[in-house]
Amino acid sequence: MEKQEIIEILSEWNYWDRELPFTVKRDSYDEKISKYIDKDEVLVIKGVRRCGKSTLLISQIARLHTNGVARNQILFVNLEDPRFINHLTVNLLQDIKDAYLEYLNPKDKPYIFLDEVQTVANWEKWVNKEVELKQSYITITGSNSSLLSSEIASVLTGRYISIDIYPLSFSEFLRFKGISVNSKMDLVSKRIELNREFDIYLKYGGFPRMVDYLDDEKRELLSTYKNSILLKDIVARFRLKNFPILNDITAFLVANTGIIQSISKLKNNFSISHSMAHDYVDYLKKAYLIFEVNKFDYSLKKQRVNEKKYYSIDLGLSNLMRVPNREFRGADLETIVFLELLRRGYCVYYYKTSNDLEIDFIVEQENRIVQLIQVSKTLKDEKTYRRELAPFEKTKRELHLEDVESLVISEDSSRVLENEIKLLNIKEWCLLP
Repeated sequence: MEKQEIIEILSEWNYWDRELPFTVKRDSYDEKISKYIDKDEVLVIKGVRRCGKSTLLISQIARLHTNGVARNQILFVNLEDPRFINHLTVNLLQDIKDAYLEYLNPKDKPYIFLDEVQTVANWEKWVNKEVELKQSYITITGSNSSLLSSEIASVLTGRYISIDIYPLSFSEFLRFKGISVNSKMDLVSKRIELNREFDIYLKYGGFPRMVDYLDDEKRELLSTYKNSILLKDIVARFRLKNFPILNDITAFLVANTGIIQSISKLKNNFSISHSMAHDYVDYLKKAYLIFEVNKFDYSLKKQRVNEKKYYSIDLGLSNLMRVPNREFRGADLETIVFLELLRRGYCVYYYKTSNDLEIDFIVEQENRIVQLIQVSKTLKDEKTYRRELAPFEKTKRELHLEDVESLVISEDSSRVLENEIKLLNIKEWCLLP
């Protein structure tokens, strides 16, 4: 591409001579990114498509402006711009930088943001060169978890820092709507409003743009998201030909979030080979559509062979793929808790006791189990109450656990149950951690 053509494209995406758009702050991510943005490692920001990665970059550009970094010292490149589509080789990245340096002539080391970098073949070689020679501060985003597997891990040999981005938490969802909750009193005084918004969040999920759309438009937007993820991040990347099977497996695992499943069961359910079932699940994980949770065992070998539990990245996508008139609220509450545990940086497992009692989550922090969590819609029914509490003591005995908190999260009011087991209302748990 000619330099003038490149700079014309770049000028439309950058803010060298115009004001940045307003963005709602996502404090936890903003703080993490700002901590590492000017280090001599590649900053990798990854997550499902449309979860807000690009907007977080704009927030960082605004912060750099505020801190005195010259506008021409910052370069933002959207590598999914269709005008780049026939030039997506590693040479394009150098051509882009050369055009930027010639036209903008920054005086200091530039900050370069490469959005959706996985679209460029061999991108890691150019990024590695920039970092090794300390020519630029590099931040990259991607919608495929291969950014942390064979490509970046082997080529950059540890010279990167990774931050996972998720769709909006319930707390962020409220902030995007201008609703603040700072105390238990707010939970009481805003109870009706919070109940209404929580139901909306359960139904349509946490993709940031959902907040700005009317209810009758949200399903259409979610459908475009689903198709974009499947087609761009899976079909195109892995050159798949059997889209109907991929679509069916996606619908099954995303709709039935929180399900325990094995590759053998998927193979039989969809009448496909074991290798195809394994590969398609792997593709869905790499595109961040689903998360795979191991059954806890002190033996890593047993963890690998036991059945897995699968969670959807977003309840809006789950509801898009579900059959009507079925009740999923318990599974949806469990999914909200699971995603929030990931956001808080915990490692998560499920567990089944020797007599087949299930603990929804074993929560690990810094190689130490710190919590056992059950999630239930309500404990008002005595049978449900006993079923949810029964696994705690059995799990502690089998795993030899001491000083581990036992917690039930539900839509009931918070209180202390028997045997020092705590019950926390899910909205309180989400909003006042």
